[in-house]
Amino acid sequence: MKTVKDYIRSIADFPHEGIMFRDVTTLFADPRGFRMAIDQLLHPWAGEQIDKVVGLEARGFILGGAIAHQLSKGFVPIRKKGKLPGQTISQSYKLEYGEAIMELHDDAIQPGEKVLIVDDLLATGGTCEAAIKLVERLGGEIVGCSFIVDLPELGGRNLLRDLGMQVHVLCEFDGA
Repeated sequence: MKTVKDYIRSIADFPHEGIMFRDVTTLFADPRGFRMAIDQLLHPWAGEQIDKVVGLEARGFILGGAIAHQLSKGFVPIRKKGKLPGQTISQSYKLEYGEAIMELHDDAIQPGEKVLIVDDLLATGGTCEAAIKLVERLGGEIVGCSFIVDLPELGGRNLLRDLGMQVHVLCEFDGA
């Protein structure tokens, strides 16, 4: 019996030398693997009220859209600076070298709405931390965060738990 991890391809030295890239496009391309991932990402939140699903750019859009469809709920993208057309709020976050900025439409989440945050990979947790801050600034209440892959050595899960988040991951890989 295959697991979600079995569908993920590892590519050495991408995007830089020394990086082992965990490619989830092979998971997305397989109908059984993709269905398994969506079902497993949703499983811990069964019975929870969820009003919106937030997906983080870019692979989180694929997952978030599928999960929102499954739940018959709205989908909200959080994007890199300058990619959303309407009025936005922004949040900077740290990268390995420097900073980046994520944005959210200022009317995408209503106060009190229950939100599930979804992405493909949890590394340092910086992108998700920025998303959490954006959702909370609009008054959203985060039910939890779901990821396909965790790279535990980079500490993202601990960061999110320290922020009071419930974190669900489908599999882990050693190394960066």
